Formats: sequence, C-alpha cells, structure tokens
Amino acid sequence: MPDLTERAAKIELLLLDVDGVLTDGSIVYTDDGVEIKRFHVRDGSGLKLWHTSGKRSAIVSGRRSKAVERRAAELGIAPVLQGRHEKLPAFEAVLAETGLRPEQVCAIGDDLPDVPVLKRVGLAIAVADACPELRAIAHYVTAVPGGHGAVRDAIEWLLRLRGVWDEVVGQFAG
Repeated sequence: MPDLTERAAKIELLLLDVDGVLTDGSIVYTDDGVEIKRFHVRDGSGLKLWHTSGKRSAIVSGRRSKAVERRAAELGIAPVLQGRHEKLPAFEAVLAETGLRPEQVCAIGDDLPDVPVLKRVGLAIAVADACPELRAIAHYVTAVPGGHGAVRDAIEWLLRLRGVWDEVVGQFAG
C-alpha cells in the first residue's frame, strides 16, 4: 500500500462537499425562503493556493444553491455538481469530465453520504467534526471543523506532504 507521500504526489484534483465542509452545515433561510450559506475566507485562500500549485478542484453536493454556484465561480472551482444525493455516480461523472483516475483525487467530506467516495479516492480527508465512520477511513482529519477553515487546513497539509508548500506560498504572496 502506498504511503501518504506517494499518494499525495498523484493528486491532481481536490473534490469538495459543501454542507459541513465548505460551510458549518447550518441551513439558514430568509423570510423570502432564500437559502443563505456562510463560507470561510481562509478556505477561499486555501483554494487559491491549491490552484496556484497548478491543481484543480471540483464540488459534489447533495443540495442545490445559487450561493454555491457563485462561490465556486469566484474561486475557479469546476466542475460543480449539485443536487447529487448519490455521490458515487457524481464522482464517476467528475472523473469522466476531467479524465482523471480515482487515485488522482483527494476528497474532503463530513458525513455518511461521502463515505463511498472517500473509500475510492487516492487521499481521503475528514473534517474535524465528521461522523465517526468517515473519520475512521480518512488518511487525515483536519484540525478544525467544516466551515471554519477546514479546507484551508487540508490544503496546507496536502501541499506540505507534497513538499511544495513554501514554493506555492512564495508564488501566491509574490
């Protein structure tokens, strides 16, 4: 079985869940029924670092939200597959669209619907407040919960594991 450094060297795409990973999992509605999501700025910075390193990111989410579309567009995340309650077929669609193999993907999840995907990818990451079943299969568990910079934490861990953290920070901070 490959060690974490070997696994990390193969990663080309970061696959993200939204609710509970990019957000804290709360669902808030306005009086008009509009869903509001709160994203952490450090996750955005982390994704910019990831993209600076020449890598891609994608979203697979069980819910649909215009806020997710907007945030993904701001950060250059594509593809974005929403309303996908069965995440494994959505993961297969991402692989087909990107031409990547499962071992080239690192996925970050928080709950049971993410387990089948995290079992298939090259590197599996659970946010700190993930369900026990997901934490048990993760190669890494973030130091902070979803929606509180967990994606940024995961990206730093991954870039350090790849040995490119200082180089990427230098390019980013320029």
